Order: sequence, then structure tokens, then C-alpha cells
Amino acid sequence: MKKGVYHQLNLTHLEAALPQVLQEARAEQWTYETFLQRALAAELSGREQKAMARRLKAARIPSKKTLDGFDFSFQPSLSQRRLRELADLSFVRTCTNIVFLGPPGTGKTHLSLALADRALAVGYSVLFTTLSELAHALESASHPGLVRSRLRRYIAPSLLVIDEVGYTRLTPEQARYFFELVTPRYP
Repeated sequence: MKKGVYHQLNLTHLEAALPQVLQEARAEQWTYETFLQRALAAELSGREQKAMARRLKAARIPSKKTLDGFDFSFQPSLSQRRLRELADLSFVRTCTNIVFLGPPGTGKTHLSLALADRALAVGYSVLFTTLSELAHALESASHPGLVRSRLRRYIAPSLLVIDEVGYTRLTPEQARYFFELVTPRYP
């Protein structure tokens, strides 16, 4: 197949996978139907990997954390069952806020990142920020159009994780921007 055909049909992942798919098809004597299914599956797999990489980059996740990696014995007051229920992500679908409260070092960020990782894995868009970074980004916008653009960046993701909320004191202007961010995130 000519190289331009892959790009015209937007089958860029199939282009890379096709030699291997053809080799397997010949060796195993696939039917035309099986060949087509495997070729299209290779394209879809490549697209999903690329989409995941884009979502991960846009999320600005500082480190990968999982619920399996969380030491529940360190925090016996936490309900492991409840946190596993949160991992079904129904709170994202219903636009329900989740707030982890506690002193420093109790695992709030770990749990937030674990839920964000789970959301990314199933295809949700995610953005991680600290309240300090968020407040600075909105307050430093030089004109109203830029403020609206930055607000959209924080409103758009399916899951917005705002860390270190208890450590930042907001100015009245920052508090107004924060309200402008939170209000449209409710259904």
C-alpha cells in the first residue's frame, strides 16, 4: 500500500503495525475477515495508546499512584471499602465533589492521584493542580479574555484535582475566580 493512502485514510497506526500483522496472517493462514479484524484492532489500539498519552500529558500528574499502592494499615481510620467504591468513578459521572481532609502526610494526595489515574485509564480527562498554582494562573491573567481562557482550562476536564487547599489563603479576587471556576462544574 502506498504511504499516502494510510494518511489519507487516517490509519497511521496500522501503517506501523501492518508488517507484523501480515507476517502473522501468512504464518497462521488467517481468513480475510480475521485479517481485517486484526488490522483494525491494531489501528484502534494505537489510537487508544496515543489518546492515553495525550490525556496523561494534559493531566499534569506529578507521579503515578494507585489504590493498590496505598498503605491502608497506615491510615486505619480510612474505609478501604469506601475508597474502592470511589474507584468506580460514579462521582465523576454525577459531578460530585470528593474532599480528602487531614493533616499533612496522611495520604490525601496519594488517594487523589490514584483516583485520577483510574479516571485517565478509563478515558476521562483529568487536570491536577494545587490551589496556589490555580490562584496564581487566574490572577496573573492580564485581561478578561485570558482569564476566561484559563478558567476554561480548569472547567473542561472531567476530573479536576485541586491539591493543598488548606495551605493557601486566597485574596478576595482569587476567591472570586475560584467561585467562577467551581460554579460551572456543577450540572
